[in-house]
Parts: sequence; structure tokens; C-alpha cells
Amino acid sequence: MLSLFIYGVIQSVTLALYALGFSLTYGISGVANFAHGGLYILSGFIAWSLMNTLRLPIYLALPLTVVIAGLIGFALYWGLLVRIRGIPLAEVVVTFAAGIAILEFLVWIGLYGFYYNLPIFIKGGIEIQGVAVDYQRLFVLGIGVILAVLLWLFVHHTKIGLAFRGIAQNEHTALTFGIESDWTGALSLAVGSALSAIAAVLILPMGVLESTVGYEVLIFAVAVAIVGGLESIPGMIIASFIIGFGQIAVAKYIGSKWMVIVPLGAIAFILAVRPSGLLGKFKELEERV
Repeated sequence: MLSLFIYGVIQSVTLALYALGFSLTYGISGVANFAHGGLYILSGFIAWSLMNTLRLPIYLALPLTVVIAGLIGFALYWGLLVRIRGIPLAEVVVTFAAGIAILEFLVWIGLYGFYYNLPIFIKGGIEIQGVAVDYQRLFVLGIGVILAVLLWLFVHHTKIGLAFRGIAQNEHTALTFGIESDWTGALSLAVGSALSAIAAVLILPMGVLESTVGYEVLIFAVAVAIVGGLESIPGMIIASFIIGFGQIAVAKYIGSKWMVIVPLGAIAFILAVRPSGLLGKFKELEERV
């Protein structure tokens, strides 16, 4: 049971890292960024290229990767989304197509196998009451908790964060106070992309850097966001723990190949019972059901 608890917590924080950028972008701008998985893998490839092609040290390559990912998200908004803002289906199609294009491009250049990999920050591990845990996973756990707290402080106690909240709560009222919705939307996509890059450089060293992982990351991020409530960061964190512990329990008692069923089942259940999510505030869909 201790192993279930320890790895359940680690998996939950990992899922929260996957979903932070996706949830933040939708909660602020209303754009469901289905290019999230592609940006995640692209960030990993950028980090690898900076370290192996340009020979930058890791302490320079990783922050630069986060900045580049943020700029890509910013450009994605102004290049593709600004013209279709407010048309949800078009936003989904365009961002999904952009994500597929990124992943297929990475496949085309040969991003698969064990040649591409990111270095582990801290080698070795520790044994907790007979349960072996490597330091990298503990590092991800710690950074994930710190990042969630910093993100909450950013949204609630900075001018940009308050502008984000204003747009999320009522865009028309926010416009009357001089908050420009397009710039706020572009910044939200930039921050969301930067968060996906942070998740990538933290989590990818524990696995493989290949394009197919991007599809899994998108599924996990969407599942956590939908179950928790698309515009609710606290709900997303709760959902990540529900799905994370569910995945570890399924892997332990049934088999690891069934782990992907948990987020898909969670989506189906929450849409049937509470379409707005656990802590979601959008009631329009629930009123029609």
C-alpha cells in the first residue's frame, strides 16, 4: 500500500504538470489548445538540440527552451487563432491541426528511438520503507508542487494575473477597464506553452523523447482538465490525484497496459454525471442535460 501511495502521488503531480498549461490557457482565453501535446514534445526536442547541437550547458538550455516555447505559443495565437477567436470549433480544429503538424514534422526528421533523450537532473535513488524511488521523480514532485503554488500566486497577486482572471470571468466587462483581450489571450497561450515546456524538461528524462508521446500527453491533459473543470486550477489538481491514483492502482492490480483506460473512463463518467467538471463553473451545458 505504501508503494501505491508514493507512486500515486508522483503520478498525480506528473499529470498536473501535463495539464497546467492546457487548463490555464482555456481558463483565461477560452481556447482549448489541442496543440499542447505537440508543443510538449517540440520543447523536449528544442532542449535536446540546444544541448547536443549548440552544446549549451543544461542550466542555459532548459530556461532558453521554456522561453522559446512561450514565444512559439505567442506566435501561434497571432498567426492562427486571432482571426477565428470566439469560434470554438474552428479553434479546436486549428490547434489540433497545428499539434498534428508539429508531431508529424518531428517524425519526419526522425524523432524516435533511444538516440534522442534528455539528461536526468539527479542520478540515484532512495528507499522509503522498502519502496525504491529515484531522485528524479522526487525532484519532479517537489517542482510540481512549487509550480502550482507559484501559478496560484501569479494569477491572484500580479497585475497580469488579475487581468487574466478578469478576462476569464467577463471579457466584455474587462474590455471596459482597458484590458485588451487579444493580448491577454496571446499571453495566456504563451504562458501555457511555457508550462508545457517546463513539464517536458522535467518529465521526459524519465522516459523516451519521441513523437507518439505527444498524443498521450494531450489525452492526459484533456482528461485532467475536463474532470476537474476546464477553467478551474484547484479542480484540475483534484482531478490529477483521482486519475493518478486510479492509474497506479490499475497498473498494480490489473496491468500497466490498461493505465490509459483510466483517463478515458474518467472523461466519460464526468461528462455523464457533471459535464462542467468537479469544480467547473460553466453551467450552460449542465442546464441542457
